Amino acid sequence: MFDDWKFDFGLDLAIPPGRLPLLWCLISFLLTFLVTRTIVRYIRHNADNDTPPKWWQPRNIGHGTVHIHHAIIGVILVMVSGVTMVTLAVDGGVPEFTVAAIVFGMGAALVLDEFALILHLQDVYWSEDGRTSVDAVFAAVAVAGLLILGFNPLSFFDIDIWREDQTLLARATVVGIALLTLALAVVVLLKGKVWTGLVGMFITPLLIIGAIRVSRPHAPWARWRYTNRPRRMHRSLERERRLRRPVVSAKLWLQHVIAGEPHFPDDHEVEAQLDREVHPAPAPAAGTTEAA
Repeated sequence: MFDDWKFDFGLDLAIPPGRLPLLWCLISFLLTFLVTRTIVRYIRHNADNDTPPKWWQPRNIGHGTVHIHHAIIGVILVMVSGVTMVTLAVDGGVPEFTVAAIVFGMGAALVLDEFALILHLQDVYWSEDGRTSVDAVFAAVAVAGLLILGFNPLSFFDIDIWREDQTLLARATVVGIALLTLALAVVVLLKGKVWTGLVGMFITPLLIIGAIRVSRPHAPWARWRYTNRPRRMHRSLERERRLRRPVVSAKLWLQHVIAGEPHFPDDHEVEAQLDREVHPAPAPAAGTTEAA
């Protein structure tokens, strides 16, 4: 009975062979990140245990006062996989690149898991600043996911007119579109919309929307354009606080889960995070030229 039913929605979910290394890189990245966080939480939970760990139990790597962070291992894996990919660049096949990509994903996960430590040059793994590592991982996963789905940040050089029409006018048109796209991305970033700018490099309409909409209140654009326009700054603050509330709540919950303390953030925690994130930009320093 059910054998005669066919469901065809016109969707091709097959991954092209050329994207298989990237897919396995993302899988190894996610698995390594989750396993690393689990091991670190286990070590932290048993830090006060005086019983010597058994040979199979995870423990910190180091000798005496020297502690080897797992970012060091990640850097080594990234370097090894990078050299391997360069070596295979001409004659390598998909299986070889897939193995190298898996190693690269593992190394990248170990490095980004301690991105906050590298950024601040101090061990802030479990502090508020340590959440920067989680943000870095989110960004990496988003970019890899878009690439796997076939989005290309340089797609304006891959359109038919660039390949089929080699006249000066056609090439100039494509280059002009590329420069316009980059200009929109710069405006969006100056307005403080990092995620819109990041994803917009793959999906251009998001850049147009981000460039037109009001700036975030703490961004350079607001500092240049809104400090003498209190109504616009107030509108930016109100909009930011309203739209950021569910995002902050979800972000805090996910960060708690990844950090090993899963619970839903209460209103006080959300408000405190909003107070840290939502604030007007300071006025430009005296003597500086404001943007037009």
